[in-house]
Amino acid sequence: MTSEPRSRARRRHDTEHRLTHDIDLWVATASADGTPHLVPLSFDWDGRKLLAATPADSPTGRNLTKTRTVRLALGHTRDVTMIDAEVDVLDIDALPKERGDRFAERTGFDPRAQTTPYRWFRITPLRVQAWREVNELPGRDLMRNGRWIP
Repeated sequence: MTSEPRSRARRRHDTEHRLTHDIDLWVATASADGTPHLVPLSFDWDGRKLLAATPADSPTGRNLTKTRTVRLALGHTRDVTMIDAEVDVLDIDALPKERGDRFAERTGFDPRAQTTPYRWFRITPLRVQAWREVNELPGRDLMRNGRWIP
C-alpha cells in the first residue's frame, strides 16, 4: 500500500531521528580487487559524523583502511536511508576518553576493552538518500557533497 510521499523536510527529520536513535546499521565495503563485504556494526552519531569500530584486521577494517569510503544503510527495505561517506581511520586510543565512553554507553559495546586490536572509523556523510516506496524515489537525495539540501 503506497501512502503519500513525505516532504524533504519530513524525510530529513526522520533520517536524523534514525541516526540519533538507531544503534546498528549495515556497512558495505569492497576490497581493492572489488570483492564486496557487508556487515552490521554499531554506531554513534554526533550530529555530523558517525563513529564505528571493528577489528583492524577484519575484512571491513582492512577495506575501510584501504579505500577510505563506505556505503551505509539504516532501516528496512520499505523505509531505507542510504549514506555514501568518506572514512577517517583512527587508532583505538586516538579518541578522547569521553567520546569512546559515549560510544560504549550508547551501543553497549566498548572496543577499547577487547583483546583483538580494534580501530575507530569516523564516517563523514557525503550523500544521504531516504525513501519508503517508489513514489519517494524522486527527491530521495537529502544531502549532496556533504551538505543537506534545503
